[in-house]
Amino acid sequence: MDQFILVPIIFIGLLILISSFFVVKQKSAAIIERFGKFHSIRHSGLKIKIPLVDKIAGRLSLKIQQLDVIIETKTLDDVFVRLKVSVQYRVIKDKVYDAFYQLDYPHDQITSYVFDVVRAEVPKMKLDDVFVKKDDIALAVKAELNDAMLEYGFDIIKTLVTDIDPDAQVKAAMNRINAADREKTAAQFEGDAARILIVEKAKAEAESKRLQGQGIADQRREIARGLEESVEVLNRVGINSQEASALIVVTQHYDTLQSLGEETNSNLILLPNAPQAGSNMLNDMVASFAASNQIGEAMKRAEEDKKNKA
Repeated sequence: MDQFILVPIIFIGLLILISSFFVVKQKSAAIIERFGKFHSIRHSGLKIKIPLVDKIAGRLSLKIQQLDVIIETKTLDDVFVRLKVSVQYRVIKDKVYDAFYQLDYPHDQITSYVFDVVRAEVPKMKLDDVFVKKDDIALAVKAELNDAMLEYGFDIIKTLVTDIDPDAQVKAAMNRINAADREKTAAQFEGDAARILIVEKAKAEAESKRLQGQGIADQRREIARGLEESVEVLNRVGINSQEASALIVVTQHYDTLQSLGEETNSNLILLPNAPQAGSNMLNDMVASFAASNQIGEAMKRAEEDKKNKA
């Protein structure tokens, strides 16, 4: 009978003994209360408490934590915008008591301060300035939170404005403005490129014309040199310069007719093109040369007579 009573007592004693041991994880703290009153703070490791007398009132993490706060407010130019502010904070190891007992809901307290600061700073700025000065907003939030939360045992590590989201219509308008500005820039570049292309094309055409003219001049110079040599050869055999010139012209006429005959697809028509055209041309040129010589001789004699009379 005594054995049956002893076994439950031993079992209960073991349970009480086991419950007196507890483990506190790394980077955390356990708050111990004795009969409902704060007794001590235990940090990481295997710890002992008095069973049925001491109890773990709560545990706090000493790691860096992050709280994301979404705030909607209005800018100076009457644009509604949503900001996401990320607050990184941790419990100060030496102020675990304050962090546990002074605030029931630290997240709500931090959120309230973030709302207060953001709604005080953003209405002073235009929408473009909110994007440019988001770091200033974050610093203002951090300064306000540090002053307010330090006495409660919380250290504000960093605050970040991680998102700025204007109203959908405002974003669409901004996108249209950016698109129009980029199209304007693209049009300017295309206009510059077209102008450069026109200028370079004009330069190339001018250079081509210059070279073409130079080539024609060289060609004519060589033709004249060839004609001069031909006349000299004909003069040696007793043909005067006028007859030689006429003969060369007629020869070129027949050479042209020959070259036209070689081109089967040519649309060129040479006028006059009768069989007697060559002889007629030769006779006309000889006659014109003779007439011009006579006129020249008559003018010389008239000048000499005037000189003699004077």
